[in-house]
Amino acid sequence: MKQENRETTAKQQPRTKMAMANLFQEIQIPNQKRFPNSPPFPSVLAPDPTLLPSLSDFISTIESQTPRLESLLHETGAILFRGFPLSTASQFNQVVEAFGFPDYPYVGGGASRTKVVGRVFTANESPPDQKIPFHHEMAHVPEFPTKLMFFCEVEPRSGGETPIVLSHMVYERMKEKYPEFVDKLEEEGLLSNRVLAEEDDPSSAIGRGWKSIFSTNDKHVAHERGLQNWE
Repeated sequence: MKQENRETTAKQQPRTKMAMANLFQEIQIPNQKRFPNSPPFPSVLAPDPTLLPSLSDFISTIESQTPRLESLLHETGAILFRGFPLSTASQFNQVVEAFGFPDYPYVGGGASRTKVVGRVFTANESPPDQKIPFHHEMAHVPEFPTKLMFFCEVEPRSGGETPIVLSHMVYERMKEKYPEFVDKLEEEGLLSNRVLAEEDDPSSAIGRGWKSIFSTNDKHVAHERGLQNWE
């Protein structure tokens, strides 16, 4: 790049920064859910149509507007970013890192996943005929992730969606339809036990065996690591 081009870029930078401060525009899309006295779910952010943001623009705007994005996430429950220049797992990892959230090691999870790059894993490697019901991620461990991020690198010809639901809306519906059951859960709690197989079962959506979950072939070590998850 020539010197004069660098100077031109430097002179234009303040205007670019001002424009990028307004990069995220809330838009409406079909099938957003609308509940009484609540904003649309999920919230959808797209780039200002007058701008052509680069990946670095996207990342720097996330870094500068993380408090706003966290507030929006808390208000709506989920944010869908649409129309931004993001096409690879490596780029997605850069976006994840831009938020500055603490990393969460995938220890104790039952889904078969492969690390792709950085903090990016495959979502689930079970056969497509395996149904994955709504659930709270890693809810069986004391310290569970508070935020999840999804990215589609290769769009399937059909299916492949990751449905999400607002837990408090499910609770309110259950409370309305099954009040005695919900009261009993709140009073007594819920205890579940899961018996892990030794080896992975690739035909199951939660088919990781204890060797894979705790990264050991020794049952005693697996037991200790399991206890550590509950300390």
